[in-house]
Amino acid sequence: MRCRIFFTSIGCASILAIEANIAFADAVINAQEKLEPPKIQAILMAAKNNEKNLSNLDAAWQAASGYCEASRLGSIEAQYRLGMLYRFGKGVPENLAYSGALFSLASSQGHVDATKMLDTINLSSSELPPCVISEALPERPIAASLNIPSDAIDIERRIAVLSEAKRWIIDLVDTIADRHQIDPKLVLAIIAVESNFNVRAQSPKDAMGLMQLIPDTADRFNIKNAFDASQNIKGGVRYLRWLLSYYHGDIRLVAAAYNAGEKAVDRYKGIPPYPETRKYVKRVMELYQRQSHPYDEKITDPSPIIIRPG
Repeated sequence: MRCRIFFTSIGCASILAIEANIAFADAVINAQEKLEPPKIQAILMAAKNNEKNLSNLDAAWQAASGYCEASRLGSIEAQYRLGMLYRFGKGVPENLAYSGALFSLASSQGHVDATKMLDTINLSSSELPPCVISEALPERPIAASLNIPSDAIDIERRIAVLSEAKRWIIDLVDTIADRHQIDPKLVLAIIAVESNFNVRAQSPKDAMGLMQLIPDTADRFNIKNAFDASQNIKGGVRYLRWLLSYYHGDIRLVAAAYNAGEKAVDRYKGIPPYPETRKYVKRVMELYQRQSHPYDEKITDPSPIIIRPG
């Protein structure tokens, strides 16, 4: 049996889990992989070393390049690992078609984890990446248009690997957000940062539930039970809708106010200099990856820090 990363569930196959599992995978080098020709062994070793540092864009691309070459030479493990990189857009642009084709190829040769990953995507093509069928280099990831690291995990990738036990939250957010004309992705980004999709989450400051409503905010938006998922999301979405109107759709200010309160944002005329708030805004922006959102100016007068046109 070939050395590989063992994923016990779809949730374990998240971007956040890839690096954590690499160390385990490298420790489980078994007899079959040692039988690979020395050239392939050397390529795999170099690629795995680069894969340990996926947050480094060049290292991630070097890992993909190595797996391309080893895949071309017939390594099933390399085909699986390259499929994972294409699946989550690490080192190469996200491409589910290439990912599925690589998983299918490795699965047909007995790679169990590749077979499991096939269940997470719709196989749409048997076309392999050019770097696998010829001596070409893989394409590099497309840099994000926003001022955000291009290796950041956006909310779509985050929820794609959400456990089955929590996926109902996505549907509930879609329903409530649509009713209030709020982008569900923004709501999900807030939930991911606030509670990591934990319905029973509670902070030392008594922030409660999925969207971590403090008692004052719950009262302000008439929420009786902040641990009830539906009520909690309704309260959080109503607050977001108000903040979007107040800050004219500026996501950075909205995120800062959601964390520190609009009074703090107004006092500092922007994102407050609190380390927690700055980290919070950065994480929300990494997940949502948009700078603005439509807003209803009729909901409230704008913040005094908003410069009105004319």
